[in-house]
Amino acid sequence: MNNKNLFEHHVSEFIKELQGKNSSTYTITAYTTDIHQFLTCVKNNNLAVQAPTDITKQDVTDFLSFLSQQGRSGVTRARKLAAIKEFFQFLMNNRVITKSPCETVSMPKRERKQRNYLRPDEYGTLLSCAGSHPRDFAILQLFLQTGIRVGELVQLKLTDIDLKEGVLKISSGKGKKQREIDLEKKAINALKNYLSTRQETGSNHLFLSYQGSGMSDRAVKKLVEKYKKQAGITKQFSCHSLRHTFASYKAEHGVSAFQLQQWLGHASVTTSQIYVHMTRNQNSQKVMQETSL
Repeated sequence: MNNKNLFEHHVSEFIKELQGKNSSTYTITAYTTDIHQFLTCVKNNNLAVQAPTDITKQDVTDFLSFLSQQGRSGVTRARKLAAIKEFFQFLMNNRVITKSPCETVSMPKRERKQRNYLRPDEYGTLLSCAGSHPRDFAILQLFLQTGIRVGELVQLKLTDIDLKEGVLKISSGKGKKQREIDLEKKAINALKNYLSTRQETGSNHLFLSYQGSGMSDRAVKKLVEKYKKQAGITKQFSCHSLRHTFASYKAEHGVSAFQLQQWLGHASVTTSQIYVHMTRNQNSQKVMQETSL
């Protein structure tokens, strides 16, 4: 087995283990991409590397430096390093190597993410632009009414919605943890309208591409970007910003961090508390501005 096939074999076995642990499709795809990128970089820059045992700490730090020079954020670099660490831990567990080359490599500092969200007039215009397209309108409404992630949205099946009871079931993360979100009237009506026009197909996916198969993450992201431009919104925002919009709106209307955690599927309530604190700070600023007039 040549060195290329050797690396591919180990990556393939690592992916099988992730699948065996019931890791999410998103995690498996991200880890596979990150590890392949790392190994390609190493082999292009260090001809001495013929096997995993030849990879050193310097190879890992050189890769992180390369990503930094490319302008990749600390969050992205930290995610890629986490994938690499998992891979080498797998190799250690299977006695392919005796020590991980990234054992003492520190995680890159993560920048604090700016949470972009839309004002009511902005998301109102966004929805208006999609008004004549039942599928696209329902997708935007579902983002805004439930705070669902794009990866969760494209995995939705017809059996995950109960329009009579007004409930949406979402499966995500390790072990396919399931949570339920009550659907508000706007989302229910949008889904009913879409389903009345949904093409007949063998796919059980809720949202279909024009070819009749389930939509991809990329297709949904392009859809959101299209309506962003049509709405004339110049600020930076994405599918995830619509999730922030939902969470910010709910926090502003008194929803607790614990309820937000259940709806958003956060592993820790600390993440959900950010929206509550952010809303309080914004309200305090408004009061200060009003009293200073």
